[in-house]
Amino acid sequence: MTDQQEHHLRPIGDSLGQEADALINPEEAVEVPPPEQMSLMRRVRQPKTILSIAVPLVIIVVAVLLNRDKLAEVPRDVGKANLGLVGLAFAVYYLGFPLRGHRWTVLLKGAGYRISTKDGTEILFLSWLVNCVVPAKLGDVYRAYLLKLNSPVSLTKTLGTVFIERILDLFAIAILGLAAGYIHFRNGLPGDVQVIFAFAVALVVLLALALIGMRNFGRRLVEALPLPHRAEELYDRFEEGVFQSVGLRGLPWLGLLTGIIWLTEGFRLLFVIQAFGFADIHLGISGTLFVALCGSLLTAVPLTPGGLGFVEAGAIGLLTTVFGIPFPEASAIVLIDRAISVFSIVVLGSVAYVISSKPRGSGIKVEEITRVSDSTG
Repeated sequence: MTDQQEHHLRPIGDSLGQEADALINPEEAVEVPPPEQMSLMRRVRQPKTILSIAVPLVIIVVAVLLNRDKLAEVPRDVGKANLGLVGLAFAVYYLGFPLRGHRWTVLLKGAGYRISTKDGTEILFLSWLVNCVVPAKLGDVYRAYLLKLNSPVSLTKTLGTVFIERILDLFAIAILGLAAGYIHFRNGLPGDVQVIFAFAVALVVLLALALIGMRNFGRRLVEALPLPHRAEELYDRFEEGVFQSVGLRGLPWLGLLTGIIWLTEGFRLLFVIQAFGFADIHLGISGTLFVALCGSLLTAVPLTPGGLGFVEAGAIGLLTTVFGIPFPEASAIVLIDRAISVFSIVVLGSVAYVISSKPRGSGIKVEEITRVSDSTG
């Protein structure tokens, strides 16, 4: 990567508070750290980022070496996979990105900003590249930053829309996972699945309580803390982004979009499994969706980029212990599935970065609108 390209990889993490002060109200701006200090390449070279990638990779390599006899058939199985079905899995997965982009534009509209689905999808896809190469879900911050870089929007309010989008995703993963698991295991829940069910129920309850608490007590808590007035203003904008973006009338459409988005994750894995043609694997749609959603939940672990290590271990463990799939076959399935969901993002996301004008702040058309009356759809 050239120095010029590196220069254009914009800030995504360091000194975020200072960046927010500078970008939300330019007239009150303080000096923003230069892009070189906050570039993606700089963060990738940081020791904690290198460790977050190296440690799980070492663990994976050790696991492969310890199980090399069992995994000897994996390359052969991968080589025999039906490329048409693998391509279909790839296409279904990438269908989710314009859907995600449109959903974000719906949330932004509720928060007072109207942008095109094309621009929203492009920015979102670039943010996924960041999430796949650096830990701590900094791609979510980068998404809000890219929109701010290209338009006169509030960075903090935009972060609020990204936050509520993640909450919607977690609700959908937990609820759809519970439904899929109940359908597949309706004749009796294995012990491991009961633990997953308990976690999903607890997650839904905690998310609901967190939103209720934020709505009713968040402002009071901020006022009670010894924080500067500027912090209260930032919190107000963030809360506006969270709650104004989701209206009661718009919630059914957002819920439907979110459900369809996560169904694409399930069908991606379904087509990957079918591509191998293993005669002894019969998960069905419900079982496949259950596994895919459990894996997606593990990507939320912020310790490694894209949940590296956690997702692979969790998915293989679930396939082998709960569904009784042999270890080599489970490994082959997860290998292809992760190649589509992570490796392809790194490759295509890098291409998108090179050809996109968004990281260079070329500007996009954003129409600022008055608050929509309880409807974001």
